[in-house]
Amino acid sequence: MKQPPASTGSPRTPVSARAGRGALLGAVFLMATSAIGPGFITQTTVFTAELGAAFAFAILISVIVDIAVQLNVWRVIGVSGLRAQDLANRVVPGAGYLLAALVVFGGLVFNIGNIGGTALGANAMLGLDPRVGGAASALVAIVIFLSKRAGVAMDRIVVVLGLVMIVMVTWVAITSDPPLGEALRQTVRPDRVDFLVIVTLIGGTVGGYITYAGAHRLVDSGITGPQHVREISRVSVTGILVAGIMRGLLFLAVLGVVAGGVALSEENPPASAFEAALGEVGLIIFGVILWAAGITSVVGASYTSVSFLATFSGWLQRHRGWVVVGFIALSTVVYVALGQAPVTLLILAGALNGLILPVGLGVIVWVALRRQDLLQGYRYPLWLGLCGLAVWLLTLYLAWQSLGGIAQLWE
Repeated sequence: MKQPPASTGSPRTPVSARAGRGALLGAVFLMATSAIGPGFITQTTVFTAELGAAFAFAILISVIVDIAVQLNVWRVIGVSGLRAQDLANRVVPGAGYLLAALVVFGGLVFNIGNIGGTALGANAMLGLDPRVGGAASALVAIVIFLSKRAGVAMDRIVVVLGLVMIVMVTWVAITSDPPLGEALRQTVRPDRVDFLVIVTLIGGTVGGYITYAGAHRLVDSGITGPQHVREISRVSVTGILVAGIMRGLLFLAVLGVVAGGVALSEENPPASAFEAALGEVGLIIFGVILWAAGITSVVGASYTSVSFLATFSGWLQRHRGWVVVGFIALSTVVYVALGQAPVTLLILAGALNGLILPVGLGVIVWVALRRQDLLQGYRYPLWLGLCGLAVWLLTLYLAWQSLGGIAQLWE
């Protein structure tokens, strides 16, 4: 797969209007669908059953914080034309290698979980054995990256599957007939506020590799530099809003079920919610949504993780497509061998994701406020940089909480 050269911050070949629009839309959905993985679906279902309509407030606050994170990340990376690891090495020599190691390890482990999500989705849709379904789904992802126009293929598949998920969840949300008035009221006046739930949502939407998926796609597309600030800002917010809309719709779908008095299954809460709303058809729809969430997350995790390695070696850059294929193949082999995602590694990867956010965002905020030389002369808005600084302080709390996940490994 032919890849663009590593960014040096120098002027790039102009991007055609049509190709530019496709790349921007692809970046939006790559970020959004990377966030909307199997864990996203389960997490949203469980929190809705636990908090009821009050979960709407947690969604609203998490979306606002996520926007502040992504506005800074996309703008700094997009204007500088440098990927996150290259920026980190410019700020503190060697920091980029640490950031890359954290992102790649977390991406690999969660990719095993993403393969597992596609396997469960294929089982719900077609009754396939989970190992067969996982391997077949991984093959689909590999074909995408081996195609002659892999970048275009990836952009199109994440857009199409993202829209499929939104349409199907909307159908379930309408059918389940949620109490919309109560949900709207508790969006601004919640009966219960759970700060840990809000922090968990933030980490799940902009943690780990997800933070950089869309921004790195822009760099690879050549849409960089101060002249593209407006487009970069617009698509960064759009990506978060797409993920937020999906979470909101899924929340309403599940809320309608639990408000009707249905007790969700502890083994598979999302599947039982969809089945309660639409019967056996609901299980098939759940399978389609879970498979789409899994396969797009496989694409996002693999692409973004390898983008953290490609700039460190000319060989990796030249053979980047094959490195992505190897990344997917390794994830699949581990899943097929174990039959499930390794729980201990998932705990560790989740904890490391909590550490990635302050490390990477700290670099971004420092460049925004102190390193105009890396922004091609662009004068960064002070208000935006200060918003990023405030959110960075919140990510330090996230990091502290994530250490509990590492502690679990020793129990």
